Amino acid sequence: MHIRLSPSTIALAKECPRCFWLAVRENVRRPSGPFPSLPGGMDNIIKSYFDSFRVKDELPPEIEGKITGKLFPDLKKLNEWRNWRTGLRYTDKELDASLSGALDDLLVDDEYYLPLDYKTRGYALKADTQNYYQHQLDLYALMLEENGMPTNGSAYLLYFHPVEVVKDGLGLVRFEVTPKKEEANVERARELFASAVKTAHGEIPVSHTQCAFCNWGTILSGFE
Repeated sequence: MHIRLSPSTIALAKECPRCFWLAVRENVRRPSGPFPSLPGGMDNIIKSYFDSFRVKDELPPEIEGKITGKLFPDLKKLNEWRNWRTGLRYTDKELDASLSGALDDLLVDDEYYLPLDYKTRGYALKADTQNYYQHQLDLYALMLEENGMPTNGSAYLLYFHPVEVVKDGLGLVRFEVTPKKEEANVERARELFASAVKTAHGEIPVSHTQCAFCNWGTILSGFE
């Protein structure tokens, strides 16, 4: 069985191997509640804003002098990678598995490529915020490397969080923009990918004691 994974499914493998196994092997997915539309809307606006500078070979003033490199210039190719259907893909024939993901943006620093990911938040950064996204940056770096685009062990997270409503009667909200340079470790990504594939090919894991979905299922089974 060929295993198809993404950064989001691998995040699920880290959180709860049983829920991951059920999603990948049996297409049994966790119930989903209402999903807020604001982050998606913000994401589209930010991409359009950055693209307006990309075509001029410039950096937005919010990150000028705060990052290394420049925006990846090929907007057509980037738009392909932004779509999960045509995003970056890496196939490991030995593992009989593939990894694919949609990239927000990309920086070019000399001959190296650095993943750039946008994050819209409701509040300022905490000390451990990047830990939630480390696997994502690692996996993007792996996919870039396997597509002939060398990386240098670095990536950027670009955080947007609201600060105030501007008092001009137009309903404008001012956002704080914080770029953070992070590590992007290709070998760590290989290990994480291989581990997730191994879990998917194995027997169904036991219920995770800290997983609310597993615990809910256990409670419901007692009423059958």
